Amino acid sequence: MAGVITVSEPSWIAPFTGLSPRQFGKLVTALRREGVDPVRKGRPSSLPLADRVQLVATYWRTNLTLRQLAPLFGISKSAADRIIDHLSPALALQRRKRFQKDTVLIVDGTLVPTRDHTVAEQSKNYRYSTNHQVVIDADTRLVVAVGWPVTGNRNDCKAWEALFC
Repeated sequence: MAGVITVSEPSWIAPFTGLSPRQFGKLVTALRREGVDPVRKGRPSSLPLADRVQLVATYWRTNLTLRQLAPLFGISKSAADRIIDHLSPALALQRRKRFQKDTVLIVDGTLVPTRDHTVAEQSKNYRYSTNHQVVIDADTRLVVAVGWPVTGNRNDCKAWEALFC
């Protein structure tokens, strides 16, 4: 189909994924090595693996809705949704088991408002919310871990003890 975004045109890779074509190729190769694209029975996918990876990266980078994104790749909204649901966990960062000795980690809690009163309590701002502990690497500023929700009226220190100690 003419006029759709595809990896076969390398000029589309960088603006929509933020990766160079070389980096993107390495990512697709690593995903193939992990077995993300096995041969299955039934109808084959409408897009090759590289185009599906580009679709997920474009979705994350541009914040377009599925109704806007699907026509750009020449597929239906539901097919785009299935591709994102299937590939997103494979593209997510794997949790680190260990850090170098001199690594500085920053821990902070954030209140996330929620309407579910079974997991939330009224916090100091009088809203029902949950407290999430977030750990980031000080050098790269990447999120390392996010804790399970704790009721919003808990102090950060108590929430940290409940989750990680």
